[in-house]
Amino acid sequence: MTGTGSDDVLLVHGGTPLEGEIRVRGAKNLVPKAMVAALLGAAPSRLRNVPDIRDVRVVRGLLQLHGVTVRPGEEPGELVLDPTHVESANVADIDAHAGSSRIPILFCGPLLHRLGHAFIPGLGGCDIGGRPIDFHFDVLRQFGATIDKRADGQYLEAPQRLRGTKIRLPYPSVGATEQVLLTAVLAEGVTELSNAAVEPEIEDLICVLQKMGAIIAMDTDRTIRITGVDSLGGYNHQALPDRLEAASWASAALATEGDIYVRGAQQRSMMTFLNTFRKVGGAFEIDDAGIRFWHPGGSLKSIALETDVHPGFQTDWQQPLVVALTQASGLSIVHETVYESRLGFTSALGQMGAHIQLYRECLGGSHCRFGQRNFLHSAVVSGPTRLQGSDLVIPDLRGGFSYLIAALAAQGTSRVHGIDLINRGYENFMDKLAELGAKVELPGGPLS
Repeated sequence: MTGTGSDDVLLVHGGTPLEGEIRVRGAKNLVPKAMVAALLGAAPSRLRNVPDIRDVRVVRGLLQLHGVTVRPGEEPGELVLDPTHVESANVADIDAHAGSSRIPILFCGPLLHRLGHAFIPGLGGCDIGGRPIDFHFDVLRQFGATIDKRADGQYLEAPQRLRGTKIRLPYPSVGATEQVLLTAVLAEGVTELSNAAVEPEIEDLICVLQKMGAIIAMDTDRTIRITGVDSLGGYNHQALPDRLEAASWASAALATEGDIYVRGAQQRSMMTFLNTFRKVGGAFEIDDAGIRFWHPGGSLKSIALETDVHPGFQTDWQQPLVVALTQASGLSIVHETVYESRLGFTSALGQMGAHIQLYRECLGGSHCRFGQRNFLHSAVVSGPTRLQGSDLVIPDLRGGFSYLIAALAAQGTSRVHGIDLINRGYENFMDKLAELGAKVELPGGPLS
């Protein structure tokens, strides 16, 4: 959590439907990774549809520390990344830039290829469950890297060219899949990755790497085969839109009985969410430029929901939608199978008047890897309940936006602490709230 000074608190006067139009740009889960991929090239790259979010600024700073020139392109939201003069960076500078992000772990493969060594400091990120960093290092060792763990971080070296290998992921982790892709493309020989993540953002990263000259084949059984090449060039790419942000605004429309047109949202990557949104009772309309989401009136319907890796219902869609489910009639069951601690955010909804009970058992669906491990990873939501304004402290990125939705749907005023964390993944979210008619203000004065 970030600090809770007055500039990190938002007063939310709830009870007003959100109505209007906002725009989503490139996906948070793709853009920073595509920026890292530019390190692999021998020529400049051009990335378009880049959102102005903190994760992008962190990666930009880290790239610049390593000698990559990053400048705005000709159009808004465009970056030109020139990796011609990659160099080692000062350890203290890396640590200062990377403290709040886990993305630096993905610099390992590219830096080992370009420099023969890399340094990774202690890593931060959202506290929503285990994200085993050690697994990343185990993968890099399989490619031939040596790793020296010291007090200030991990020092990695590649005494010779990294070599392709066979890897099977115990779980289709997005981060581990990205690590393998960014390392394997310049490794000698063939890398076979089994049980890989196949999210749309992974496919888009593969498109980026293929544009650079990589040889990557995706099979239908979650197997990815990468044939290493001797060198890569630059890319020219428009990032796919952020389906997770789009779904967050859709859930906000539903919870506040509003009507929001999300320009840039695309049907193909959101099909599973759209089906669930319709089952709950939400309405949507799709055109070539975006998707309109609205509450059509009447009662929302309770559902049974289970999160899963793509093409299942994404875990990042779960928290915002749970807020809307507090307004549905009957009992909704939510089974979280991706992050074991992600339902912890519901305690704050309880203090606002929601009726949510957490369970250690796998409810409403198949057994998952958390079922016998004493984690509160299933929830029963009883509704509808009238939410009341409260004092809220944001726990993580998606949970934070969910608190914001709850505060907007509630009667009365809420003080939401730690809003700066939302900037990690939601571009200009305060401006967007203003555009949608939200009644929010900073303690020092009205929201501009």
